Amino acid sequence: MTIHTHTRAFLVALLLALPFGTALADNYTDTIKVFQNAGESGSFFGDSYGYAVFPTIGKGGIGIGGAYGKGRVYGRGSYTGDTSMTQLSVGFQFGGQAYSQIIFFEDQRAYDEFTGGNFEFSADASAVAITAGASASAGSTGSSAGASGGQSSATTRGNYHKGMATFTVAKGGLMYEAVLAGQKFSYKPRETQ
Repeated sequence: MTIHTHTRAFLVALLLALPFGTALADNYTDTIKVFQNAGESGSFFGDSYGYAVFPTIGKGGIGIGGAYGKGRVYGRGSYTGDTSMTQLSVGFQFGGQAYSQIIFFEDQRAYDEFTGGNFEFSADASAVAITAGASASAGSTGSSAGASGGQSSATTRGNYHKGMATFTVAKGGLMYEAVLAGQKFSYKPRETQ
């Protein structure tokens, strides 16, 4: 086996070992409620064109890492399709983690960019992390931080960057690494009957 084949096998095994919950309708509802009640992220629901919500993203790595999660996309208050996120990362990282993520679209242009096919965050993308201790975001455009008490009493601060604002809530695990760069998203429109 080549190094590339070993790496691929390692990532597949790693992703299969991570705790993934089935993304049922109430998982989406519950996850949306967490972000609605988490301070500033709640105000984004009324002002955004739409959002993509991921109830559980599993992430893990030892030097080489990966992440995967399934989500739903909402535009103008309606469920419009399904999305999935994959991430491959190389560098200083260790551990495993499960988290929820929401991406708000400021306007139709940002929504169309995300739902137009395969979308990838640029290197300067950042997220506001809502954790039991503190929340923080850092990117090449600056950083911000805010205190938080956990999923049920979380608070957030965040702004749109290039038409999108991203928030995450840690669900479990411990991992050193907090970047969105390399996250790739696919989109499939909702089948209407």
